[in-house]
Amino acid sequence: MVAQPVRHSNSWPLPTRIRGVLRQPRATFEALAAAPRSADVLALAFVATCAAAALVLETETGELALLDHLERTISAVGGRMDEAKYATLQEMSGHGALYALATALVRGPLLAVGLSAALVGVLRAPAGAPVSYRQVLAVTAHAGVVLALGQAAAAPLIYARETMTSPLTLALFFTILDQGSPLARFAAMIDLFVIWWLVVLAIGVSVLYRRQAARLVAAFAGLYVVMAALVALTVGIMGGTA
Repeated sequence: MVAQPVRHSNSWPLPTRIRGVLRQPRATFEALAAAPRSADVLALAFVATCAAAALVLETETGELALLDHLERTISAVGGRMDEAKYATLQEMSGHGALYALATALVRGPLLAVGLSAALVGVLRAPAGAPVSYRQVLAVTAHAGVVLALGQAAAAPLIYARETMTSPLTLALFFTILDQGSPLARFAAMIDLFVIWWLVVLAIGVSVLYRRQAARLVAAFAGLYVVMAALVALTVGIMGGTA
């Protein structure tokens, strides 16, 4: 049977590429490797993430959830709360749209650009098959669709639960644990959509660098788990709450 040539991503409209990342990531990344593109998917993911968060944070419930989140963040790093700090946090929580804009920018375009540079700097391309920054950026940008989907899915749950604590973590499977226990804190930091994103990202990197996807998944996920464990441990030692 004659293998069918891979169609360039230039012939794929954006909806097709998004669907491909979610359903057939390897074939999608092979097409992107041949004809890398990233601007349109970065823009769409950014707008979707920002809009989903802003719609929640601009409500009264969202404002209170953001205030609680900011307080928890200060507590997690051992900070002390006084009237002046609380007043500042109240003012910040009243600008939910700006917070949504900033976080969407960091989690979307800035993450893709920075992560792509790091991957190019760390990984070595196979002999005779150089990997360009544009190719890596195309992979990271399209993998980011998973993170945007996670943010959109979390938004209504944040509103319903009246807290910005991520509802889509391993903590879903450990509801009987004391929330202040080390295991509960660790489980709450393992976001299920981040794990999915790492798997998709590893597949894309394996296509570009001709490496085994399973090993890259283990390396990426292992690094994420170690970082989550260190954060959970640090929060526990400092007496804060995640």
